[in-house]
Amino acid sequence: MSSPRDVSDPSPCDNRRMAFERLNSSLHRDRALVLAQKYVWWKQPEETLAEPVLLAAQMMTLGTLDDVRWMLSCTSADELRAVLRDPPVGVFNGRSWTYWQRRLNGEPVPPLPTRTIPA
Repeated sequence: MSSPRDVSDPSPCDNRRMAFERLNSSLHRDRALVLAQKYVWWKQPEETLAEPVLLAAQMMTLGTLDDVRWMLSCTSADELRAVLRDPPVGVFNGRSWTYWQRRLNGEPVPPLPTRTIPA
């Protein structure tokens, strides 16, 4: 029986889409589609899986304990840090931003990114 994967275990991230290949693996795909529909309800699940950063950010903000545990089992800490480095606009709230920054990056917690709307 395998032990739970340590969230601090690094893996390389290529770009904004990142690896996230485990989300699309046949082992995880069915659950990923269900969670994509649950957390990114305004898009088709297949479309959401093509944007794993958005799905991860939504789950980091809105996810239940079971759903977040599942996400942690098939993503790396580096993938989640990349979500925090370039988060989708308007997804994170102060509480989730602070939690994930502290969990993945420690202190100090950078300010939550804000949206600037041109006048």
